[in-house]
Amino acid sequence: MTDQELQQLVETISLASFHRPFVHQAKFNGRLKTTGGRFHLKDYHLDFNPTMFAQYPEAIPGIIKHELVHYHLYQQGLGHTHRDAAFKQLLQQVGGLRYAPTMPTKRGLITTSAKIAVRITGASGG
Repeated sequence: MTDQELQQLVETISLASFHRPFVHQAKFNGRLKTTGGRFHLKDYHLDFNPTMFAQYPEAIPGIIKHELVHYHLYQQGLGHTHRDAAFKQLLQQVGGLRYAPTMPTKRGLITTSAKIAVRITGASGG
Protein backbone atom coordinates (compact mmCIF):
# COMPACT_ATOMS: atom_id res chain seq x y z
CA MET A 1 0.00 0.00 0.00
CA THR A 2 1.32 3.43 -0.90
CA ASP A 3 0.90 6.63 1.12
CA GLN A 4 -1.63 7.78 -1.48
CA GLU A 5 -3.67 4.57 -1.10
CA LEU A 6 -3.46 4.93 2.68
CA GLN A 7 -4.71 8.50 2.46
CA GLN A 8 -7.70 7.41 0.37
CA LEU A 9 -8.49 4.52 2.73
CA VAL A 10 -8.38 6.79 5.80
CA GLU A 11 -10.66 9.32 4.09
CA THR A 12 -13.11 6.56 3.09
CA ILE A 13 -13.21 4.98 6.57
CA SER A 14 -13.67 8.41 8.14
CA LEU A 15 -16.75 9.17 6.06
CA ALA A 16 -18.22 5.68 6.37
CA SER A 17 -17.68 5.16 10.11
CA PHE A 18 -17.72 8.70 11.53
CA HIS A 19 -19.77 10.59 8.91
CA ARG A 20 -17.08 13.26 9.04
CA PRO A 21 -14.29 13.99 6.58
CA PHE A 22 -10.62 13.46 7.31
CA VAL A 23 -8.98 16.54 5.80
CA HIS A 24 -5.38 16.17 6.95
CA GLN A 25 -2.46 13.95 5.95
CA ALA A 26 -2.16 10.21 6.59
CA LYS A 27 1.18 8.56 5.89
CA PHE A 28 3.35 5.60 6.76
CA ASN A 29 6.17 6.05 9.27
CA GLY A 30 8.75 3.27 9.29
CA ARG A 31 10.08 4.41 12.68
CA LEU A 32 6.95 3.10 14.41
CA LYS A 33 7.78 -0.34 15.83
CA THR A 34 5.20 -1.42 18.41
CA THR A 35 2.33 0.98 17.79
CA GLY A 36 -0.25 0.78 15.02
CA GLY A 37 -0.35 4.50 14.52
CA ARG A 38 -0.01 7.94 15.98
CA PHE A 39 -2.10 11.12 15.99
CA HIS A 40 -0.15 14.39 15.99
CA LEU A 41 -1.81 17.23 17.87
CA LYS A 42 0.34 19.93 16.25
CA ASP A 43 -0.82 19.47 12.68
CA TYR A 44 -3.47 16.73 12.99
CA HIS A 45 -1.72 14.27 10.68
CA LEU A 46 -1.77 10.52 11.27
CA ASP A 47 1.22 8.17 11.05
CA PHE A 48 0.81 4.44 10.54
CA ASN A 49 3.17 1.49 11.01
CA PRO A 50 3.84 -0.05 7.57
CA THR A 51 5.26 -3.28 9.02
CA MET A 52 2.16 -3.86 11.12
CA PHE A 53 -0.07 -3.22 8.11
CA ALA A 54 1.92 -5.75 6.07
CA GLN A 55 1.94 -8.43 8.80
CA TYR A 56 -1.66 -7.94 10.01
CA PRO A 57 -3.80 -6.78 7.07
CA GLU A 58 -6.97 -7.84 8.88
CA ALA A 59 -6.21 -5.23 11.58
CA ILE A 60 -5.88 -2.29 9.18
CA PRO A 61 -9.47 -0.98 9.47
CA GLY A 62 -9.39 -1.26 13.27
CA ILE A 63 -6.07 0.57 13.54
CA ILE A 64 -7.27 3.36 11.24
CA LYS A 65 -10.52 3.71 13.22
CA HIS A 66 -8.51 3.95 16.45
CA GLU A 67 -6.51 6.87 15.08
CA LEU A 68 -9.62 8.52 13.68
CA VAL A 69 -11.28 8.35 17.10
CA HIS A 70 -8.41 10.43 18.50
CA TYR A 71 -8.62 12.78 15.51
CA HIS A 72 -12.38 13.39 15.50
CA LEU A 73 -12.74 13.70 19.28
CA TYR A 74 -9.88 16.19 19.43
CA GLN A 75 -11.42 18.19 16.57
CA GLN A 76 -14.66 18.38 18.59
CA GLY A 77 -12.91 19.37 21.82
CA LEU A 78 -13.86 16.12 23.56
CA GLY A 79 -11.77 13.66 25.58
CA HIS A 80 -9.43 12.04 23.08
CA THR A 81 -6.96 10.13 25.24
CA HIS A 82 -7.11 6.40 25.94
CA ARG A 83 -8.43 6.90 29.46
CA ASP A 84 -11.34 9.19 28.47
CA ALA A 85 -14.85 7.77 28.50
CA ALA A 86 -15.67 9.52 25.20
CA PHE A 87 -12.70 7.80 23.57
CA LYS A 88 -13.64 4.35 24.86
CA GLN A 89 -17.28 4.79 23.89
CA LEU A 90 -16.63 6.01 20.34
CA LEU A 91 -13.93 3.40 19.77
CA GLN A 92 -16.39 0.65 20.67
CA GLN A 93 -19.17 2.26 18.63
CA VAL A 94 -17.13 2.31 15.40
CA GLY A 95 -15.39 -1.04 15.98
CA GLY A 96 -11.85 0.26 16.31
CA LEU A 97 -9.06 -1.74 17.91
CA ARG A 98 -8.23 -0.92 21.52
CA TYR A 99 -4.78 -2.50 21.18
CA ALA A 100 -2.48 -3.04 18.23
CA PRO A 101 -1.46 -6.58 17.28
CA THR A 102 1.66 -7.69 19.14
CA MET A 103 4.79 -7.38 17.04
CA PRO A 104 7.81 -9.70 17.35
CA THR A 105 11.05 -8.08 18.47
CA LYS A 106 14.41 -8.41 16.73
CA ARG A 107 15.25 -11.32 19.04
CA GLY A 108 12.11 -13.15 18.02
CA LEU A 109 10.41 -12.52 21.35
CA ILE A 110 6.93 -11.11 21.59
CA THR A 111 6.62 -7.74 23.26
CA THR A 112 4.05 -7.63 26.00
CA SER A 113 4.74 -4.22 27.48
CA ALA A 114 3.86 -2.22 24.38
CA LYS A 115 0.20 -3.05 23.91
CA ILE A 116 -1.25 0.42 23.50
CA ALA A 117 -2.09 0.94 19.85
CA VAL A 118 -1.23 4.58 19.68
CA ARG A 119 1.02 7.16 21.24
CA ILE A 120 -0.37 10.66 21.07
CA THR A 121 2.39 13.20 20.57
CA GLY A 122 2.12 16.65 22.00
CA ALA A 123 -0.43 15.69 24.66
CA SER A 124 0.29 16.22 28.30
CA GLY A 125 -0.12 13.14 30.44
CA GLY A 126 -1.02 10.93 27.47
